[in-house]
Amino acid sequence: MSKLLRKPEKNEISQGVTIAQEVTAENSPLEYVGFKIVDLAPGAKYSEVLGKQECCIVAVTGKINATDGEEVFENLGTRESVFEKVPTDSVYVSNDRRFEVEGISQARVALCYSPSEKQLPTRLIKASDNGIEQRGILNNKRLVHNILPDSAPTANSLLVVEVFTESGNWSSYPPHKHDRDNLPEESFLEESYYHEMNPPQGFVFQRVYTDDRSLDETMTVENGDVVLVPVGYHPVGVPDGYTSYYLNVMAGPTRIWKFYNDPDHEWILKRQYK
Repeated sequence: MSKLLRKPEKNEISQGVTIAQEVTAENSPLEYVGFKIVDLAPGAKYSEVLGKQECCIVAVTGKINATDGEEVFENLGTRESVFEKVPTDSVYVSNDRRFEVEGISQARVALCYSPSEKQLPTRLIKASDNGIEQRGILNNKRLVHNILPDSAPTANSLLVVEVFTESGNWSSYPPHKHDRDNLPEESFLEESYYHEMNPPQGFVFQRVYTDDRSLDETMTVENGDVVLVPVGYHPVGVPDGYTSYYLNVMAGPTRIWKFYNDPDHEWILKRQYK
């Protein structure tokens, strides 16, 4: 079994609270990125005390309330399916705080973590705060929702983004990496990909590889899977007939996204419409 591909689990930790994915420094090759998917039934509550970690709470689908014990954020969430392709609400909570999330409807929540020492203010990131981008041409088109970009001073380490890739297109492409602390040319950022497909029986292919091929793994990724990217290039290919969604979490020693394209494939950026 791949160390980079995580299949969803159904770990019901309390009535109406199910952990579908859990990535930690203890059970993965990632040091800077942690990730959970929590499914909440209506009225169910999930709480956690953060140590030296910050957390971005993303209302993936459904409606939730969230609190850090001081501020309360009600009726968060904008969609029943990610494939409505509208931005959603999130809440940033800094280290050494406690948070609680409550399902209003049936809800899926992503919890995105990174180590953090400096406590920052809790912040509501409304759907309208998301930067929206259309990237790529030809068969390299994707829609991007920037939840926590490196231009926002909200977090110490976390970067969080949603990406939608259309049928028959490629994403995270041309293959790029960010695994060297070599600024200003490249930053070191680990990454996780949480995937969904439409229709849900679909799949995508994701390859993770390094220049020397000491890591070179191509995975068939299905709905609800998580792919871990400790190092290397990491393109995603979407088969005809299916649409891809993924939620990316990135973090590293410096909160800036500077990537390096695989020189063998960088030429595709020079293409034009014909």
